[in-house]
Amino acid sequence: MKSSRRTFLVSSIGLASSLALSRQVLADSAKLEESDPLATSLGYKHDATLVDKAKQAKYVAGEACANCQLYQGKAGDPWGPCPIFAGKQVNAKGWCSAYTKKA
Repeated sequence: MKSSRRTFLVSSIGLASSLALSRQVLADSAKLEESDPLATSLGYKHDATLVDKAKQAKYVAGEACANCQLYQGKAGDPWGPCPIFAGKQVNAKGWCSAYTKKA
């Protein structure tokens, strides 16, 4: 069977659009909820200023997901993926006890 240029172009456009859509789906992964069992065990809060310092003695003012080594979001993004939480999105202003300062 001989393929025409038109068939090749239509197939290529279809492939390119499906790749673009799959990237969008991955980028829109679920946001982590504070009620998530792992989030609760690590003391995760969407807003680091609300961390209970009595329960989380490790917390230091100024620490946030955005300046954590594990945070995979881009600078300025309000939410970004975190490998600790199976790729779920964490708030850039959030905090958990797995916080590790960026070098």
